[in-house]
Amino acid sequence: MSRPKRILVCTAQVPFARGGAELLAEGLCAALRTAGHQAEIVALPFTRTPHRELLSSALAWRMLDLTTVEGQPVDQVICTKFPSYALAHPRKVVWLVHQYRQLYDLRGTRWSDWGAEPDDAALGAALQRLDRQALGEAVRRWTISRKVSERLARFNGLSSQPLHPPSVYSGRLRAGRYGDYILSVARLDSAKRIDLLLRALALTEQPVRAIIGGSGAARAQLEQLAQQLGLGQRVRFCGWLDDATLIDLYAEARAVYYAPVDEDFGLSTIEALEAARPVLTCADAGTVLDFVRDGVTGLVAPPEPRAMAARLDALWADAGFAARLGAAGPATVAHIRWPQVVDSLVL
Repeated sequence: MSRPKRILVCTAQVPFARGGAELLAEGLCAALRTAGHQAEIVALPFTRTPHRELLSSALAWRMLDLTTVEGQPVDQVICTKFPSYALAHPRKVVWLVHQYRQLYDLRGTRWSDWGAEPDDAALGAALQRLDRQALGEAVRRWTISRKVSERLARFNGLSSQPLHPPSVYSGRLRAGRYGDYILSVARLDSAKRIDLLLRALALTEQPVRAIIGGSGAARAQLEQLAQQLGLGQRVRFCGWLDDATLIDLYAEARAVYYAPVDEDFGLSTIEALEAARPVLTCADAGTVLDFVRDGVTGLVAPPEPRAMAARLDALWADAGFAARLGAAGPATVAHIRWPQVVDSLVL
């Protein structure tokens, strides 16, 4: 290895929200330290509304000078989440989680409200110019998946190389028995489609149970939906889970549900497969389908409740079936490890 370096991992933080991007930054920082580097996370807060605050957040990054800290040089920065990559640094590497998708591929869909505010046209153009310039400055561009690389090329004309992120729990996940619950671990918002799981549970012939981990703005709405569907004790909302509890829940789950809309990556998928759990997902779930093959490492359903209910029933009725699917998981993700990520990202 080359000499130890002083490296800043740069990310943006929505106050009171925590998800895969935060775990990625924490995992990378820990892996850099394990490799002998000095590493710290730099996170600036940002808010999605009103939309003009997005530009303010990007400009805040642009105005920072992190070439030195306390008189000591910063050898490299690794920028991850929008808009942290607006930071200027002569040795800037981007490991792109995603751009602001509501401005790009989600624009014009029900997943984006872009265009709802009077200055959105001018603001969107300014943000896209900033993206092209700031991302174009990087001495290396990596993304978390093929899908993110394709989007970067399509909308910004920039090349990049996919580099899959491991879980922060990599090496600690284990396979236990195939227990009596379906596990969901995701931020609770509409794009993760936890509501689809709930509606499917209401249609199952078997008394399938679900444990739902994660926090988010949609929790109250989802809890109300579960009540309206009469699911009662069949669904338990656990909120944010500590590491030990989450690892135990993965180890004993019958399967893991992870069926977001056109997901960029999905750490829950990687974690489930490493723990030898089959993944239940949808045919339009995005990068999840790079790892989940129907009938091999999990089950892929159309995104509608009755089809999902049939897959839930099949897994619930036969633990041996779940075990056969789960057995293929660890080998599928064995190549996704932190030392390889560090070797790729450090200049």
